[in-house]
Amino acid sequence: MRKVAVLVCLIFIYSITTAQKPRARDIGIPFNGTPGKYNAITDVKGVEVGYSTIISGTGKNVRGKGPVRTGVTAILPRGHNNNPVYANWYSLNGNGEMTGTTWITESGFLEGPVMITNTNSVGVVRDAVLKWYVKTGWYKEDFWYTYPVVAETYDGLLNDIYGFHVKESNAFEALDGARSGQLQEGNVGGGTGMMCLGFKGGTGTASRIVKVKDSTYTVGVLVQSNFGAKRNFTIAGVPVGQELKDTMNYEFKAPPSYEPGDGSIIVVVATDAPLLPHQLKRIAARVPLGVGIVGGRGENGSGDIFIAFSTANPTAFQRNEFTTLEELPNDRINPLFDATVQAVEEAIINAMVAAETMEGINGNKAYALPHKLVMEVLKKYNRVK
Repeated sequence: MRKVAVLVCLIFIYSITTAQKPRARDIGIPFNGTPGKYNAITDVKGVEVGYSTIISGTGKNVRGKGPVRTGVTAILPRGHNNNPVYANWYSLNGNGEMTGTTWITESGFLEGPVMITNTNSVGVVRDAVLKWYVKTGWYKEDFWYTYPVVAETYDGLLNDIYGFHVKESNAFEALDGARSGQLQEGNVGGGTGMMCLGFKGGTGTASRIVKVKDSTYTVGVLVQSNFGAKRNFTIAGVPVGQELKDTMNYEFKAPPSYEPGDGSIIVVVATDAPLLPHQLKRIAARVPLGVGIVGGRGENGSGDIFIAFSTANPTAFQRNEFTTLEELPNDRINPLFDATVQAVEEAIINAMVAAETMEGINGNKAYALPHKLVMEVLKKYNRVK
């Protein structure tokens, strides 16, 4: 009898769904601050997020065939409406890439979505955004130019990164599928193949509600988390990484240049507070404080790049006309700094709590954060009852 070998190859392309994995607060991890309705970047009105997730194959890496563990994330500041927002960016350690930042610095505006993918797919995603603009009629003028913003982290320890599996269609899927509301976290979108602080990392999000005098504002954060050494991993002030140093360690053959802590983190901060570009630079510069709380050190081999934007002042972008703006006084900005730090911390932990154990190329494996063991460590240090 003739045997037929059947290779089952599963490719999942996700958009936002209502399926929700446990989050850090769900398992009892304590945080400071008040989150919004969804505890997500989408708590900032108008912000939409979409994913394309590609998971395919197992076993030995065959370049161009897989295994594949990668994807694309799209963050649209005003949803599917072309209305530029004030923005600025900051780099803690620049061993990474975020395209389009030169013009953001010069102009003060973010003119489209922020895309996040793997290191080797920045180019194809950037080009796809331009084609998506044409396809959707994003720009109404006959003549226009723009510089898409695409950031990356490296997933080559789990993903066939030199197989170039992210295609134009994946960027379109993330953009077209972007929605508001509840978001998936963990092994989704650009964060699919990422590893963080000794465990499986990925995509995470969180938000904070703050009062400034008589006004209430929201700060929302989305992270693609792929950084940090396990020895520095901290939750709620507790040295979780040290306590779990002999538990569920990465399984892979490290390349000669690899150092614990190599990787990257991309953080996108959104707010509806009326901040101008120089103030948004200050917000982005506070992101490293949240990264540091959980154990990031901005290692030499890490690309830690952050962007912040404000959805306030909807008439700010004008080509010919003068406009009137609202601005938050610098002396009232501290609550937003605090909210940014808190949301970054929680978003990173949310990514790790949601992420599932993943085996990638050549049997390389990153284990999920063990929820039960983490809570036992927090109890040992009297951080929870």
